[in-house]
Amino acid sequence: MQLPVSQRLLTALLVSGALIAIVTASGRPDWLLAHYIAKPLATVAILLIAATASTPVSARYRQLIIAGLASSLVGDVLLMLPNDHFVPGLIAFLVAHLCYIGAFLTQSRMASRPIAFLGYALVAATLLSSLLPVLPNGLRVPVIVYVAVITIMAAQGAGWMLQSGSEQARRAAIGGAWFVVSDAALAIDRFRIDVPYRDVVVLGSYFVAQWCLARSVARDRVTRL
Repeated sequence: MQLPVSQRLLTALLVSGALIAIVTASGRPDWLLAHYIAKPLATVAILLIAATASTPVSARYRQLIIAGLASSLVGDVLLMLPNDHFVPGLIAFLVAHLCYIGAFLTQSRMASRPIAFLGYALVAATLLSSLLPVLPNGLRVPVIVYVAVITIMAAQGAGWMLQSGSEQARRAAIGGAWFVVSDAALAIDRFRIDVPYRDVVVLGSYFVAQWCLARSVARDRVTRL
């Protein structure tokens, strides 16, 4: 299905903002202003994609996805500021994931497909086993809580996809998976080892994840032969 003109323009704005944000993420002083503008601008474009989607899955689903994107926007700003706002940023994204879980629960009951939760639980356990030995004491509980919540978010999206097989559910599941990739790469780079091409991996997967979640709002019309 072809996107409406407004959605295509917003997608172009997203791609432009995301590319500039990735290129300018190195922290060079002469690039800071461009980064400070481009990163939140890309997230705003994603939020507007969700807000202007035609024939949404449901009004409640759209509201919760938009709330998650708005909270993510706050997290974006906190994490890119020069001072260390890691914990407040973590809380903002924690709220975002709770909103996404709430959105998915409007379409599928909790843990409708246990296999999805088992798979993501193994991923979470592997990540935490690598991070916990090197985490500062004050960050262990916040990181454990965050990993648990994002795991539930991604698993619930995957469960919805396995249950319904709809295009909206597939986008939600893909968005959840890419979010896990982005946050895992960020955590590994911050606390464990340097991740090659960190900005491309972390920000690239992050923007793809949010775009997929925003696109899951629209109910595509599928013609069956």
